[in-house]
Amino acid sequence: MLVTFVDASFSYGDNLIFHDVNFTLNEGERVGLIGANGEGKTTLIRLITGEAEAECGQIIKKNGARIGYLEQNGGYVSGNTVYKEMLSVFAAELSAVEKLEKLSQKLSATGYDTPEYASLSAQIEGLNAYIASHDCYNVEVKIKTVLNGMGFEKSYGQIVDTMSGGEKTRLKLARLLLEQPDLLILDEPTNHLDISTLFWLEDYLSSFKGAILTVSHDRYFLDKVCTRILELENKKLLSFSGNYSKYKILKAERNARLLKEYEAQQEERARLQDYVDRNIVRATTAKSALSRVNKLERMEILEKPYVPKSAPHFHFTTELRPYEDVLKISNLNLEIGGKQLICGGQAEIKRGDRVALVGENGTGKTTLLKRIINGCGTSVEVGRFVRLAYYDQEGGNLNAENTVMAELWDRHLGLTQTEVRSALARCGLFEEDMQKPVKALSGGERAKLALCVLESEHGNVLLLDEPTNHLDLPARESLEKALKEFEGTLLFVSHDRYFISALAERVLEIEDKKLNCYEGGYDFYTSQKGVEREKMRRAAEEAAMRERNAERQSAFRSKRERAEEAERKAQTKKIEAEICKCEAREAELNEQLADPAVAADYKKVNGLLSELQAIKLQLDALYSRYEELL
Repeated sequence: MLVTFVDASFSYGDNLIFHDVNFTLNEGERVGLIGANGEGKTTLIRLITGEAEAECGQIIKKNGARIGYLEQNGGYVSGNTVYKEMLSVFAAELSAVEKLEKLSQKLSATGYDTPEYASLSAQIEGLNAYIASHDCYNVEVKIKTVLNGMGFEKSYGQIVDTMSGGEKTRLKLARLLLEQPDLLILDEPTNHLDISTLFWLEDYLSSFKGAILTVSHDRYFLDKVCTRILELENKKLLSFSGNYSKYKILKAERNARLLKEYEAQQEERARLQDYVDRNIVRATTAKSALSRVNKLERMEILEKPYVPKSAPHFHFTTELRPYEDVLKISNLNLEIGGKQLICGGQAEIKRGDRVALVGENGTGKTTLLKRIINGCGTSVEVGRFVRLAYYDQEGGNLNAENTVMAELWDRHLGLTQTEVRSALARCGLFEEDMQKPVKALSGGERAKLALCVLESEHGNVLLLDEPTNHLDLPARESLEKALKEFEGTLLFVSHDRYFISALAERVLEIEDKKLNCYEGGYDFYTSQKGVEREKMRRAAEEAAMRERNAERQSAFRSKRERAEEAERKAQTKKIEAEICKCEAREAELNEQLADPAVAADYKKVNGLLSELQAIKLQLDALYSRYEELL
């Protein structure tokens, strides 16, 4: 047992957040915490970490349990480099290795039969045991494994304070993984991760020794990591065994069972009450009527099952039908701030296509969507009768100073106030939200407003940049349903793998400045990437094996081969000396022949020429032999 809640309740003033919460989080468990926005998920975490206290009930924590908490947008302040910051996690391990080296040196200089020798030996034995149990010699391997997996392989020397907010949150997660707490609490850990990093994190967490409690809207992540789901709903906490997909089944079965039991009891109560009303005043039946009164009084009244607030209802329609060729990208060179993102990109999108645009963070996905929507240059051709509609994940196309109602009404003055309010309410914005300024909206409310505006544009080609960000699970599922029913064309960017899997029929990937098209859904794409990674792994292994074989052959030459090599080197050195001697004599003879006094002596000239000819023949032979030896 790590944490136990016993009848715990919490309120902010008169606002009750939850009451009578009971659950136990055991060692090694993987638990997902879900619930609509505002239900109290973060509050529950704050009670576990000790940042808040329950108004009543008990919260029992295991003595000495280490809790690591990754906040959704947690800050990270440090003047260290990334690598030094991770090294600080292992200060005790590094100190033990350093101390062992010093004691070993001291021991080697100490007499064997002295008390000091025995004391040093005992200390060294204790250090060796500590080093073995804490795997101290593999600190560097641990750090590089996590940093590389979390996408920091090129950032070891970067100062932490110079990083973006998302990078700092990701680095804090890397540090928590290295710290190995007994309970790891993660609040939306997948928000700042690209798809390859997500897969790595899920695999890493599968071997994590501690317990995990995670708040996440990533259904793939909840399915892969969690073995139990806790849901905050209607100020209560419900527990379901299994992952998110199993939770959906169990929750539906539970709701159906509770509703059936409630309706059956209501029918039984109505039947009993009807009998009492008809027979209580009649002498012959009064006794049986009273027995039914007693039965009604003893009956434990079932609470009417809670019906959650209905999820937003999105509906995307088109007014124009475009030609078959919707979008053509040819020889696209895309850059931003002097950084090349895409070089010679090629892609085609046909009417009705549903294309997911994927790639690591910073590869240019958002930039490409903006290039398409802005329509600059000849490398991006938009087909006839195409009406583009763009969802900006940052809400950049919304006027922050407008009220919610004005933001939609100003764009469509022909609508009545009732029509505007109805459209906003259908998307999850109600009466109390109408006069709020856009800048005061939460992330989820802003996303719903942006989607409502997108609906009103009736685009036949939707460009969506992270449309599920800030939406809770019911809203995400509602958006998926609406986009499945949409008759137009989709090109969307998303890190939500469940969302991609539900919608994408093709995948367009930005990798190594190229646009790679995969003619299949998300499962096809991931399988192909797995094949590619396996090919790369095998190629790397084969190259490493060839290198090892070459080194082995070099290291294990026979005695004869080593003798021949030594002889070859000796002969080469000898020939080099002879060549130098001959070349010096050749230069000397040429100087003598150039002397006018010598040139006048016919016999002397003939002698010098004969010698010069012999030197050249000798040099030719030496050069030939030298080349053979090389």
